[in-house]
Amino acid sequence: MTFEQLIPAPARAESAPGGTGFTVDGSTALWAGPGTETTERWLRATLGGTFHLPLAPGAETAPGTIVLRVDDEGGALAPEAYRLTVTSDRVTIVGGGSAGVFWGAQTLRQLLGPEAFRRAPIAAQGTLTVPEGVVEDAPRFGWRGMMLDVSRHFMSKEGVLRYLDLLAAHKLNVFHFHLTDDQGWRLEIKRYPRLTEVGAWRSRTKWGHRQSDLWNETPHGGFYTQEDIREIVAYATARHITVVPEIEVPGHSQAAIAAYPELGNADVIDTNALSVWDNWGVTPNVLAPTDGTLRFYEGVFEEVLELFPSTFIHVGGDECPKEQWKDSQVAQERIEQLGVSNEDELQSWFIRHFDKWLAARGRRLIGWDEILEGGLAEGAAVSSWRGYSGGIAAAKAGHDVVMCPEQHVYLDHRQHGGADEPVPIGWVRTLEDVYRFEPVPDKLTAEEARHVLGTQANVWTEVMENEDRVDYQVFPRLAALAEVAWSELPPSAERDFAAFEERMTAHYARLDALGVSYRPPGGPLPWQQRPGVFGRPIEGAPPIV
Repeated sequence: MTFEQLIPAPARAESAPGGTGFTVDGSTALWAGPGTETTERWLRATLGGTFHLPLAPGAETAPGTIVLRVDDEGGALAPEAYRLTVTSDRVTIVGGGSAGVFWGAQTLRQLLGPEAFRRAPIAAQGTLTVPEGVVEDAPRFGWRGMMLDVSRHFMSKEGVLRYLDLLAAHKLNVFHFHLTDDQGWRLEIKRYPRLTEVGAWRSRTKWGHRQSDLWNETPHGGFYTQEDIREIVAYATARHITVVPEIEVPGHSQAAIAAYPELGNADVIDTNALSVWDNWGVTPNVLAPTDGTLRFYEGVFEEVLELFPSTFIHVGGDECPKEQWKDSQVAQERIEQLGVSNEDELQSWFIRHFDKWLAARGRRLIGWDEILEGGLAEGAAVSSWRGYSGGIAAAKAGHDVVMCPEQHVYLDHRQHGGADEPVPIGWVRTLEDVYRFEPVPDKLTAEEARHVLGTQANVWTEVMENEDRVDYQVFPRLAALAEVAWSELPPSAERDFAAFEERMTAHYARLDALGVSYRPPGGPLPWQQRPGVFGRPIEGAPPIV
């Protein structure tokens, strides 16, 4: 591999013409300075396992050594920045912090070729050579992520760990874990066991878009025990990835209401008759705005905070229909008691309550851009999904923003307009479309733009029934999003997509070695199609809103 084939593109990469390269073999040693322990363990497990290399401990100045070091030059490098230097007798990775060293090691892995992405050697190894040169690199954004919805279709713990490895390989550092929704509650809460005993399972599943007349009659579900979550968080932390949990309130809560009917608007509907939802879309069944509901979810969040060290806790807040509140005497009395004007402000009160509750415990609330309606809670951050407008409004008001507009980075949307795309949903969002996505809108001043924490791709799994389907929708487009999030790219129209596409040729070999069932550039393979399963394609270019 060469420096020209790296993804995401580094800030500076210069090869050393005429250099023989650094040879990696059984005699190669590894020296790891203080603060580089996670990278040391990862290199031994990954490269050591793949190539059967002992990577014995060595001396920092000895020839034939891979050197890992945190910057000791008084902060010359930012925490996630790194400098990778390869000479004929040594590889040196210096990071501004431990994360920077780790991202430098990811670059080293790419330079070793696609075989470095396998778990074991597939043949007798010849000489492994790293080209000589220097890479100096740092990320554009501090929030570079992917949201995975495991509520609509559950993904096993092993599948989640695999996706954390895939994020790390692309220098993504946030895993937004969508754990609860109408169709399933996926997190063990010990004080409320029915959330998983009842809420984690649905009797059947809509096959395709909600307008489809097809059903999978096999019961579907699953959940993560608290020990599973501790393992997932520890695995992510070792890869310098933050796991941001999402617990939906006050909408998208039918699974919780099915488990504990007192959480719903029982003066409007028979909440005892509700089950975990088996269809897609937006259900009218939302949480009741009562003190009991607040206390219940405080109990949920107490256990969430014990499991997830993330500063940010996502509370959803999107797509909350207000019809039941309008018809509920309990909700109307609460509106009068609070002195708020309408149901939108009632939702704002609900979100503000948890903003204050989380802030008192040293955490920060983040929610979808609907939490702007009725007034945004002080200190809350926004995931701007309906377009740029929510993020722009939030940033102008001094709130932090993660840009993830549906029209650009929803990877459940189809990748091509062809008839053989599996369960086609939404607008066509090609690899090039994602590559040209710009997270910072030009309507923001430089000061306002500082509130854009970064960006993430969102992966909603209504029509992704297994890991292969998730792979197909996510890749290769997540590689483009990773470059957008990491690299300092030119303005959207000036980006050299042809050069990126050429680099993707090398990257497909890495994805092959990792066993990723990505969409091939020429279109879906026969077993990736879903003929006859109804989707919801939207024609034309998406609106920029």
